[in-house]
Amino acid sequence: MAADRLSSLLSHLKPGSASGLNAITQKNPDDVVITLALRTPLTKARKGGFKDTELDFIIYALLKETLAKSQIDPALIEDVCLGNVSEAKAAYMVRAAALAAGIPHTAGASSVNRFCSSGLKAVQDIANQIQLGAIDIGVAMGAELMSAAGDRLEKPFSEEVLRNQEAADCMQPMGQTSENVGKDFDIPREQQDRYAAESFRRAEAAQKAGWFDDEIAPITVKVKDPKTGEVKEVTLTRDDGIRPGTTFESLSKIRPAFPQFGDKSTGGNSSQVTDGAASVLLMRRSKAIELNQPILAKFCGATVAGVPPRVMGIGPTAAIPKLLSKFQLDKNDIDIYEINEAFASMAVYCVKTLGLDHAKVNPRGEKVINHHEKSKYPKNK
Repeated sequence: MAADRLSSLLSHLKPGSASGLNAITQKNPDDVVITLALRTPLTKARKGGFKDTELDFIIYALLKETLAKSQIDPALIEDVCLGNVSEAKAAYMVRAAALAAGIPHTAGASSVNRFCSSGLKAVQDIANQIQLGAIDIGVAMGAELMSAAGDRLEKPFSEEVLRNQEAADCMQPMGQTSENVGKDFDIPREQQDRYAAESFRRAEAAQKAGWFDDEIAPITVKVKDPKTGEVKEVTLTRDDGIRPGTTFESLSKIRPAFPQFGDKSTGGNSSQVTDGAASVLLMRRSKAIELNQPILAKFCGATVAGVPPRVMGIGPTAAIPKLLSKFQLDKNDIDIYEINEAFASMAVYCVKTLGLDHAKVNPRGEKVINHHEKSKYPKNK
């Protein structure tokens, strides 16, 4: 459940195992804490429940639910930051949606884009402001409507830029980068399918057990039947990408999704394109105590690290060690890792290269199933 999931930022750290743990597990009035984490159901782009819904409405509806569930006075919110990749008008949308949801014009609003980690970038933005004393309370969001997303690189880069090979590699589609990982690091199709099958199994078990229920805000939308044209009002309550009964055997029969680039990544071991959003309410610990808000987790910190664009999905192999080093932590100090599973090729590589116990990585599955929705959920590392 959401409270259990977010409290992992503290409970994932085993007390007393290293000097760094003592520092980051202390509770101080100036700590940045998470008091609510909420998301919409995640639905299939162009086919699922949000296919006929505008992005601004999804943002608005989730902000309304965030205010209702937290019962916080909207006037206390000082900034809203939205992580988004596909929408050029994202800054306008989050500002308008925040106003419509009841957050007064005295609060700020902005959007950020760091591709797949845009939601996490939004969390960093709000957390950094709180740490600096610029604000006390803010909302970080990630949202995408990939039903409406087009080609991000319709216009090529200039010749001068393309003369640099790594710059030119930025134009490679994600499917190609997945196949690059499979080829460059010899990740067999079988390993990718077995990883994906386990992710499906975990997600199915989590959904059946109701572990996602209290982090999902029901959203009522209008859906048009593509055959009859009839429009119905529907309340979305569950992720629609989890396919019960998915097995390695069934996944192994699926044809490659990107045959022009390779033969290992498929629609089964790669994530779907997704519509949805998530929000995180952050504030100073002293303010949370003053307002009697539940403290689910402490934001300890974040970092950034780059990798070659042609294998962009292996980013966790650079970012995780860098972050652990900053806090004087060992990988074994962490009980749970949530990392990107947009493509099983990349997830298999990251788990192997980092030397992680797979049982600790994305224990509730879902990542291969429900992403790639580029900026939906801020990930805890």
